[in-house]
Amino acid sequence: MKSQEKIFVIGHKNPDTDSICSAIAYADIKNRTGQSKKYVPKRAGQLNEETQFVLNRFGVQPPAYLGNIGTQVKDMEIRVSPDADKSMSLKNAWDLMQENGIVSLPIRKADGELEGLVTIGDIAKIYMDTTDSYLLSNAKTQYNKIKDTIDGILIEGNGHGYFSKGKILVGTADPEMMKDYIEEDDMVILGNREEDHLQAISQNVSCIIVGMGIEVSDEVIKKAHERDIVIIMSPYDTFTISRLINQSIPVRYIMNKENLVTFNTEDFTDDIQDVMIKHRHRAFPVINKRGKCIGTISRRNFLDMNRKKVILVDHNEKDQAVDNIEKAEILEIIDHHKLGSLETMKPISFRNEPVGCTATILYKIYEEQRLEIPQKIAGLLCSAIISDTLMFRSPTCTQQDKIAASALALIADVKIEDLAREMFKAGSNLKDKSPEEIFYQDYKKFIAEGNISFGVGQISSMDKEELQEIKERLLPFMVSECGRHDITRVYFMLTSIMDESSELIYYGEGSEEMARTAFKQEPENGVFHLKGVVSRKKQLIPAMMEAAQMMMSDYA
Repeated sequence: MKSQEKIFVIGHKNPDTDSICSAIAYADIKNRTGQSKKYVPKRAGQLNEETQFVLNRFGVQPPAYLGNIGTQVKDMEIRVSPDADKSMSLKNAWDLMQENGIVSLPIRKADGELEGLVTIGDIAKIYMDTTDSYLLSNAKTQYNKIKDTIDGILIEGNGHGYFSKGKILVGTADPEMMKDYIEEDDMVILGNREEDHLQAISQNVSCIIVGMGIEVSDEVIKKAHERDIVIIMSPYDTFTISRLINQSIPVRYIMNKENLVTFNTEDFTDDIQDVMIKHRHRAFPVINKRGKCIGTISRRNFLDMNRKKVILVDHNEKDQAVDNIEKAEILEIIDHHKLGSLETMKPISFRNEPVGCTATILYKIYEEQRLEIPQKIAGLLCSAIISDTLMFRSPTCTQQDKIAASALALIADVKIEDLAREMFKAGSNLKDKSPEEIFYQDYKKFIAEGNISFGVGQISSMDKEELQEIKERLLPFMVSECGRHDITRVYFMLTSIMDESSELIYYGEGSEEMARTAFKQEPENGVFHLKGVVSRKKQLIPAMMEAAQMMMSDYA
């Protein structure tokens, strides 16, 4: 049975409560309305305390982490290899490769672990080497493999035994001359003369092969039995037997065991291309997460890769999206932010509404689809609206957000004020966090006119004293952070929920000038005091973008 196609629903990096809860909710909607597809919520970063509290409060498991949505080996058409073990003869291996149209054959243990690799070239090399008379004994070849390779019948002896000492030769001379070149433990290919058979036995060879379907006498069988000598009868002539017999050696003798170039199903294709070019093998074994070899891939597989399919929620900026988003196929976007820089290969469903929270849009979709909202998901969506609108204090908040939150609170059986108090208390408990964790808890990167890259982090708290402590800890960190990830200016908003205001700290060349231009005020001791500014999206970023544009015009 074919597995369902998997589509990921994911929010932005450094996810907030809206990003996580909207991904969970939209996956629920799609799974209940879609056909033959499985929608899986994912997260593109670590959960913050507020979001973790919300998930725990309503008993919902957090989405699994997905840090890179680029194409992986498991997204390629992996060629499943037939079962092959190291005791298999070269002839069997060759036949298997011809039947399956492959040039490389992974050799595996019974549990699927890779032991080695045999290629068409390895086998051809053995075929061409016709001068090594000790090849079969050096390879410790089983008599049954020899018998099968020449389509023979075991007349006498232990077929499970191994030819491990001596050379192979064709006995064409009379018995007297055979004494001079046949040695003990040799394997000899003979014709129909009984005296030749008896002479070989008297010299204690290990195996006699007779061709043309010749039946040996009872006397020969009896004497061979007494000396534990193997007798094999083949329907082929001496020339054909001589040509085929080297194909009976086990693949373990020629398979490559050292320095094998393998790939894991979780490897990203960007990382393996250079390796493929460097080694120029025809095919490379693929190992899954359990350490089992499941097949091979080749360079041509890059032509038919299956890109991951994804639905984005709560963002539409490339810099905020999961890594390698350009390698994925974006199917839909649901957002409430300004239009960003993402591009798609073909038209998609893009729902963007001027509301305070993506969760509000999802509430409307549930209503439009006439789907009952599960109590747990109602709690998540209500929490997301409370978080994004700072309990309706943010200027981004609309009447639609308030209506949606009230309806969701009824379904979730919660009081908005009580839930908000619990959430903000959990979210502002930052004493045990490092400056880096605080800085990136809710951080986004933006690109203004003139290709000016700047990053803005934000923390909202009901505790003014805690915000002051955080400010003192963040300032040194921002100095070291500026310049990383192509960011030339860094800002951080310390938002007081009760005062409905923010303090903006900054670092980087041009950062003070841009903020001064944006808010038309001077900083005090390296801090801009922004009364009434609580929304990064609706208040701070538009002002910064306009300031960057004005500065570019002045420079021009």
